[in-house]
Parts: sequence; structure tokens; C-alpha cells
Amino acid sequence: MRDPTQRTLLEWLSHPRFEVIPLADMAQRVRDAVPPDVTVTVTASPTKGIEATLDLSVGLAALGYSVVPHLSARLVHDTPHLKDILSRLHGAGVREVFVVAGDVQRPAGEFAGALPLLEAMAELGPGLERIGIAGYPESHPFIEDDVTIQSMWDKRRYASYIVSQVCFDPKTLGGWVRRVRRRGVQLPIYVGLPAPIDRLRLMRISAKIGIGGSARFLRGHRDWLWRLMLPGGYSPDRFLAGLLPFASERGSALAGLHVYTFNDLEQAERWRADRIVRLRGRT
Repeated sequence: MRDPTQRTLLEWLSHPRFEVIPLADMAQRVRDAVPPDVTVTVTASPTKGIEATLDLSVGLAALGYSVVPHLSARLVHDTPHLKDILSRLHGAGVREVFVVAGDVQRPAGEFAGALPLLEAMAELGPGLERIGIAGYPESHPFIEDDVTIQSMWDKRRYASYIVSQVCFDPKTLGGWVRRVRRRGVQLPIYVGLPAPIDRLRLMRISAKIGIGGSARFLRGHRDWLWRLMLPGGYSPDRFLAGLLPFASERGSALAGLHVYTFNDLEQAERWRADRIVRLRGRT
């Protein structure tokens, strides 16, 4: 394969991160559909609580997966609760977490955002090998763009990498990467990629996790829900084709793909496997 951008894409697709929502039977569904060399990240749902995230993460780790639980700061009650969470994860062999503020309006305890949680984790000492934080290429529904980039600067000393949240325009994402780098944040960035998804399945999942009934969520995310549901409205292949030129830019430091599966694991894995076969066929 002579084209270096295609080699980059093959590497990304060969070692992706699949994000899942902790719903019923998810451990078995991951086992049935996802190869063990794929990293699985587990979201923290305001409706399910952090225990659902921990239960699934521990279960997947026992199955041999590399697991990254999301720690939502606003779902953690206090430092003793945080210590218990980290101890449980350490006992299960989990050495990486992804820290977010969380979408609940009222914090469960003393942590109103990701930075205070990261600071508390640092005070508790070593035990984790990698910590991820979120980045927002498209405007966060509740936070100004400059504030989100400043927040990454504030959190950079505690973090190992950034994951970009849902974005459908590669030019928007590339421009955001440049702004992040200009502000001096040099952490590697995993590109958040919405996977292909069956529209009826998306609606069923939305109802289960409260998306359909949450006016706050819909107000902030109606645009990307609409793009996912419209025929021809979004294609991961088109997105990747538009992204690859940015991947080769000096200093971009794009580390790989974080695939938002919306729990449609079978379709996400079929797409990934097919794309790998096509890329290898060009060698």
C-alpha cells in the first residue's frame, strides 16, 4: 500500500475504540459481535447511573476486553466514592478511564465538572495508566467553544489523550484540531466517528436511554440525530475520506478512531471489517 494516508486509515480501523451504552445483555452482545482486540468504552448514563457503567466494564474486562469506563463527575458523590470506584476498576484489571462532566443538571455530590474529578484522582495517587478527556469540534449545546478549548488546556496535565465528540463535517473537525493545537494543547486526539446505524434501532435505543423523552438532550443534539436518520445524510466513508488530508498535517497528532456505535455493534463491525478488506485489497 503506497498511499500513506490509506496506511493510516488501515491502522486506525485495525485498532479502533467502540463506544457502547450499558443496556441489558450488552456484555453478551459485545462478546458475540466485537473481536477481542477492539477496545470497548462504556458510557456513563444519567438514567442508568454509574453502577451500570462499572458493572459492564468489570464484566467485559473478565471476558478479556481492553475496557475504558466513562467516569461522569456529576455521578460521583465524593472522594470516598471515587476511591471505591477506582479500587473496583483496579481489581478488575482496568487501567484506563475516560473522564467527562456528565449531562445531569445537578451533581450527585462535590464534583460539578471533569477538572475537579481529575484533581481528586491525582491526589489519590497512581493506579491508572491512561486518562481520556472530551473535545467538542461542533459547538457544545451548553458551553461556549472558547471555554471548551480552555478547559482542555486546564485538564491537559492530568490527561493522556482527547476524544472528539460527535461531528459530521471533516473540515469542521480539522479546523477544530488546528485551533486546539494553536492554544498549545498537544495531547493525541482520537477522532469520534459515528458508525452506520439502522434508524429504527437508533430510535429504540433512544427511548431506552431517555433521549426521546429528554427535551434538554433534543435541544442540544437534534441536528446530529437528524443527520443520522436522514437517508444519505451521513456516511462514515465520506467523513473519513475528507478527514485523511488533515491526518497527514504536521502536528495534528490524530491517534485513531473512537467509533460511536449507538449499540448497533453488528453493523458497526460489519462496516469496519468490510473497510479493512477493501483497504488490504489495494496492497
